[in-house]
Amino acid sequence: MIYGLRYFRSMETMNKVRANAGAAASAQVSPRKAAQYWRATLQRDARADGQFVLAVRSTHIYCRPSCPARRPLRRNVVFFRTREEAEKQGYRACLRCRPDEISASAALVARAAKYLAQSGEEGVRLSAVALELNTNAATLRRAVRQVTGLAPRELAEALRVKRFKSLLRGGKNITDALYETGYGSSSRVYERSNAQLGMTPATYRKGGKGMKIEYTIAKSPLGKILVAATERGVSAVYLGDTPSKLVAELRDEYPRAEISPAAAGVQRWVSEIVQRIEGKPAQVDLPLDLQATAFQRRVWQELQRIPRGATRTYSQVARALGNPKAVRAVARACATNPVSIVVPCHRVVRQDGNLAGYRWGLSRKEQLLATERASAD
Repeated sequence: MIYGLRYFRSMETMNKVRANAGAAASAQVSPRKAAQYWRATLQRDARADGQFVLAVRSTHIYCRPSCPARRPLRRNVVFFRTREEAEKQGYRACLRCRPDEISASAALVARAAKYLAQSGEEGVRLSAVALELNTNAATLRRAVRQVTGLAPRELAEALRVKRFKSLLRGGKNITDALYETGYGSSSRVYERSNAQLGMTPATYRKGGKGMKIEYTIAKSPLGKILVAATERGVSAVYLGDTPSKLVAELRDEYPRAEISPAAAGVQRWVSEIVQRIEGKPAQVDLPLDLQATAFQRRVWQELQRIPRGATRTYSQVARALGNPKAVRAVARACATNPVSIVVPCHRVVRQDGNLAGYRWGLSRKEQLLATERASAD
């Protein structure tokens, strides 16, 4: 009986220590930050991975914000800025999302990105990059997926386009920029730049000089939404958290274009797009002003045929276009879609049914699909 009482008291003391430790950890995070972290947790926002970890008092396990496990009760959650802080308080790493690997993965991806950004070759083999970084291809592939949500090939292409843009803005002529970034021919860079630059390289080099772009920012269930248009139609739909960041992204893309707040006439387009985000069926055929290759345009048109609340795999889209081997090309066309929601690239998933990368965050993609399915039932 005495031993039982001692055991009870020792457990009671341990629980108090744990509660106090949790309270002390919570005190390190302001209420505003805690609320922000909790929103990211509920949305399984992969962009928050590495910024903080959440620890669950009832299980004494800590996770990434994007952990696919069932969400714990808020009262059982305490936030730490680093995994080291969580481990000092006695919490163990989740075996499902492995938050203890994120730092190492992020560092590896950063090194890979630096190597790829400096490479002048097109189609660098993953095994060659892994060898250069003293790791193996499987580890590098997993780290890239884990940190960026992209396949290594997609990351390499994004970095190549980014470098190409930088060279053009720095005053390089198109031919020099083309070969310095490893494009094998002018046709390849023009083919890819139509969607990724939003215009031809020659126009992009001028920073969009002569273009007149108007934009409107509105609230939506996914946060802020920016709709930009020319006189011919909608040319960009961005999703984000702050108006200033969305406008900055637009201005950064077209530094010499005439960019200004939109006239009232564009508002009806914004209202239509917000209604689609809310899961409602399309009411208006929105005019689009997009530059794209013939293949990209075919992909985007095929995406617009996917019923609301339904999904297709990349391979299914490729087969619908009569080109079943063009799965990677379909994925690139989805990734470079400049008008989210209007061209519903969020309705395309991987072969196993899991969500693939989405420019505006996997949590937004998941929310869009859930809302559409609920309203379509």
